Amino acid sequence: MAPTLAGVDEPGAAVHGFLAELRRAGVRVPVGSALLYAEALARLQAEPAALYWAGRATLVHRPEEIAPYDEAFARYWLGRRAGVAAEPAPEESVTLATDDPDAPEAPEPDVADDDDPGPDLALRFSRTEVLRVRDFATLDAGEQAEVNRLIADLRMAGALQRSRRRRPSRRTRGRPDLRRTVRASLRTGGEPVRRLTTVPSDRPRRVVLLADVSGSMEPYSRALVRFAHVAVAARARVEAFTLGTRLTRLTRELTTRDPDQALARAAAAVPDWSGGTRLGEALRRFNDQWGMRGVARGAVVVILSDGWDRGEPDELVEQMARLRRVAHRIVWVNPLKASPGYEPLARGMAAALPFVDEFVEGHSLDSLEELARIIASDDRGTRASR
Repeated sequence: MAPTLAGVDEPGAAVHGFLAELRRAGVRVPVGSALLYAEALARLQAEPAALYWAGRATLVHRPEEIAPYDEAFARYWLGRRAGVAAEPAPEESVTLATDDPDAPEAPEPDVADDDDPGPDLALRFSRTEVLRVRDFATLDAGEQAEVNRLIADLRMAGALQRSRRRRPSRRTRGRPDLRRTVRASLRTGGEPVRRLTTVPSDRPRRVVLLADVSGSMEPYSRALVRFAHVAVAARARVEAFTLGTRLTRLTRELTTRDPDQALARAAAAVPDWSGGTRLGEALRRFNDQWGMRGVARGAVVVILSDGWDRGEPDELVEQMARLRRVAHRIVWVNPLKASPGYEPLARGMAAALPFVDEFVEGHSLDSLEELARIIASDDRGTRASR
């Protein structure tokens, strides 16, 4: 009997089992694709055809994955062996088309002359759009190079804050500008005919990026450092650091315009890359040497880490409280947040979360674009105690 979603007590467990079956069949299923599949099933009827085509559209990214997908679908949902994969409805033929020039052409449908083929449907997908939701941990070398190029094309814009400097204004309302008023009066015989004023000006708010480069963050560290390079190269008021067993400042290494050269310089400057994690100790060094001296005051502080910490949670709580008192906003980026059923149960993550304003994902290109939007906004988010 085919286990449709309507016939099981826990639909989420059934979908999770199908994803596990796909991975055993050799189909790579990133977290973003799994979420898309679950969202698609929530909008469709729980029928075998809907289950098949929803997975075909969201979980299959290469032509060579179609056959393993069909076999896994037949085994799990239909309870049959390979060779009886779900077939499309007889009254319609479906052709998959891709924007990738290297992909093979889809074969012509085999339809008898005396049969009515029905409408032809063409499903198109873009390789770039697929990569935008792919988990960084599932990319091969070619896909990683393409994602690196897309990260380099990101555009960063920072929030503004009120500056102590004032700028001339054409309006009569505002603080009187005595110097300009007196200078202008010389043209009218010493009579101040026109009253000149100044108004407050704005300046970009400082952004501080603290990237975890420990071993548990290895699949994501390089992409996050590339994101830090985009921010440093685009704006002047950006500071970048790495967190591990020690604290390392990378702002100078990331000022070059070449992304590959910037990453190479950063890797050479960080002695504890892919090592352990002591978030509390590293944040204490940041607060003592940089944060309390002005770098973090009024800034948007972005911490990119999965929250796995070898140090004591009490020290992390103390340092996050110190940072909370001086920072404008604290944004925590955790790639594991995109995993189905994720709960912030790690000691470091649970200890830091009460002091965080925004708790977001950081596993894909789309999530990094969302992070750039959060940095650019000036809205102070609700304290992320979830």
